[in-house]
Amino acid sequence: MLEPGQVIDNRYRLQKKLGQDTSRQTWLATLLDSTEQVVLKLLALSPQMHWDEHKLFEREAAVLKNLEHPRIPKYKDYFTIENLPGSKFSWFVLVQSYIPGASLQELLDQGKHFSESQVEKIAIEILTILVYLHELTPPVLHRDIKPSNLILGEDDRVYLVDFGAVQDKAVTEGVTFTVVGTYGYVPIEQFAGRAEPASDLYALGATLIHLLTGTAPANLPSRNSRIEFANFVSVNLGLINWVGKLTEPNIADRISTAKEAIAAFKNKQTLSPPITTNKPTGSKIKIKKSASQLEIELPKRGAKSLRSFYLIGLCIPFLWQIIQFINFMINGNTYAFWFYIFIIPSFIITIIPIIILPPFGNTELYFDRENFEIKWKLFGIYYWRKRAKTALIQKLYKEQTKAALAPMGITIELIKGQKFTTTPLSTVERHWLIDEIADWLKF
Repeated sequence: MLEPGQVIDNRYRLQKKLGQDTSRQTWLATLLDSTEQVVLKLLALSPQMHWDEHKLFEREAAVLKNLEHPRIPKYKDYFTIENLPGSKFSWFVLVQSYIPGASLQELLDQGKHFSESQVEKIAIEILTILVYLHELTPPVLHRDIKPSNLILGEDDRVYLVDFGAVQDKAVTEGVTFTVVGTYGYVPIEQFAGRAEPASDLYALGATLIHLLTGTAPANLPSRNSRIEFANFVSVNLGLINWVGKLTEPNIADRISTAKEAIAAFKNKQTLSPPITTNKPTGSKIKIKKSASQLEIELPKRGAKSLRSFYLIGLCIPFLWQIIQFINFMINGNTYAFWFYIFIIPSFIITIIPIIILPPFGNTELYFDRENFEIKWKLFGIYYWRKRAKTALIQKLYKEQTKAALAPMGITIELIKGQKFTTTPLSTVERHWLIDEIADWLKF
């Protein structure tokens, strides 16, 4: 049994175990003659070890030795050690440079939310690494890109680690390879024992979906083997389309190289969407449509927990102000009297319709060939409505102006410049609903 403080090969002192499975262990260690930190990956030559494990371990060492990229761990050493104290097995040992930082999986587990700009930055940095790997001779395929194998370094740069599933892409047709990878991030062709550069792009796309949604891709719904993620995010539609092109289940439909992926990213607004005319998965929008009428009911914006938060946040200050008002009246404070009579009610009248009511209310849209109407309903009672002629509609907004903003609704603009905006929706719901309305109006 390996323990912290133990010395390996008279050169490396073990510090902390970073990972372990049946026959592998990964340790953070220091060189005895310096303060340099390294990572030791050890594979036990035990009866439980499969031959494929040894083959992959040797391949990792051989490939890593020939790689030279600032965002990939550097090869240090590879050796076999026998008669290791506390162990009855021989061990294969791979030594590589240590990259201080945290994996993206660790950050996700800590509850970190990755913004749209952060995800885009991560995507381009990984693609730059893949351009290098895929253009080597022969090409090198990582085959296991996922959040736990991506380190956000202390320098705020992303590093690709753990080449335990790496493959030198053989040219000979008909050669089969060991099936490796992690469920949810692995494309169909890799499960079949074949991998191409586009297979790494799929894993990258699945990783980006995890970062955008906060949910592992295996736990998201799918349709026709395609990960259905768009209605779980509110980001620029171009980014959704681009990630969709990376995660096409059919490799023939997928972006095929890292260079092409970078070029497509720069022109992502021109990509066709991976969005069907079907209602987005999980959407609670209700539509009744006929040739003469179109009725749409939008769900409440906030979750139950959010609405409870709003309710508590509204009631507590309100009750406190009542107590203060009574206190001031008893003490005969005339200024306080006028403050509570005029200023506070004006504030409430302004704030409640804009901030407090929307999370509790529903929005309903009604169209016929003569008129259309938007109605806001709270607890079953209509508290606001706007009505206009259907013929005056000239524009339906399909995209928010700033991707960093919170989810936005759809905006209907009239010829006279008047605008009607619904409660916020997710990006995919917004685009789907606009298409539904435009189709009914025959825009």
